[in-house]
Amino acid sequence: MDKSIDTRALLQQIHLAVALVDIEQNTICFENACFFDWFPPPAQEQGDFSDRVPSLELEKAKQRLQARGSYRLEVDVQIKGRATPVRIEMHQVEYQGQARTLVEARDISKEKESQYMLDSYSRLAEKNAKALEREKDRVERLLLNVMPKQVYEELKNYGTTTPQHFENAAILMLDFVRFTDMQISHDASALVSELNDIFSAFDRIVEMFGCERIRTIGDSYMAVSGVPEESGEDTANIARVALRMRRYLEKRNSAHSNQWRGRIGINTGPVIGSLVGIQKYVYDLFGPGVNLAARMESHSEPMRITLNQATYELLKDDFICTERGEAEIKGFGPMTLYFLEEEARQHYR
Repeated sequence: MDKSIDTRALLQQIHLAVALVDIEQNTICFENACFFDWFPPPAQEQGDFSDRVPSLELEKAKQRLQARGSYRLEVDVQIKGRATPVRIEMHQVEYQGQARTLVEARDISKEKESQYMLDSYSRLAEKNAKALEREKDRVERLLLNVMPKQVYEELKNYGTTTPQHFENAAILMLDFVRFTDMQISHDASALVSELNDIFSAFDRIVEMFGCERIRTIGDSYMAVSGVPEESGEDTANIARVALRMRRYLEKRNSAHSNQWRGRIGINTGPVIGSLVGIQKYVYDLFGPGVNLAARMESHSEPMRITLNQATYELLKDDFICTERGEAEIKGFGPMTLYFLEEEARQHYR
């Protein structure tokens, strides 16, 4: 039996396009039916090998075959009226004592579809990862707006926080005078817009001196220095914040018809800092230091900054203060109060 005939008959039955090519002469010595259907010759012509394989660069193929013994490329061919991706592999072989090139072509549409799906899933996973990272950053920014960074890090790492005691926290309390009687209070959107502008400016001032905004309730604003870390200049820093808040309001009032007149009190004393809530987190301060700061604010006057004797002793060398007399402070008894006027020039910055 002629083995070559058996081999040819076998090659005609497989669903793989196979051809034996004389690459130097650019001619096809043998091709099975699948190769003929996938790479048909031009009308009324036999067609050279390179004419029948789209996108084949014959010289490049020869160089690769000579150098490596093989060459691969991918092309699109029309199979049953549909553009189909096909991978062509070429190998140097010896056939009947002569150098020939074995050409194999296979349909890789399923492989391409799988790769496309994998790429799509990868892109989707990457997109979801980026969206998750953006959401994580957004949540982190929101949480850092309601608690100090050190407290946030503890919550993130351990899932809970421990209340902390601070012996010498410097607290500022601000409240706007006759807020509900202001003409703008009848326009809710305008009121919120202006209050947002003012509190945003206050936040920048607070950050400038390394302090923390603790909370805003309505038209009141609370900030602290020395929580959760002491700086050694906490009372001075909160005093500088108070002075710049007042200066900002003075400049704003000179340029706007609505007059925002703040009453400010500051105090240095013991507080407890803790995260409150389970579903909604709020970081807050408690203790006599906060209560006395609130009393200083309520005993203050429009566009003035009030402090007690103990806080005055901490500021008197670097700031100019005016004694305003003794007052009975609820829960604390009689105290000598002072107005904080300005920072001494040699310390001004």
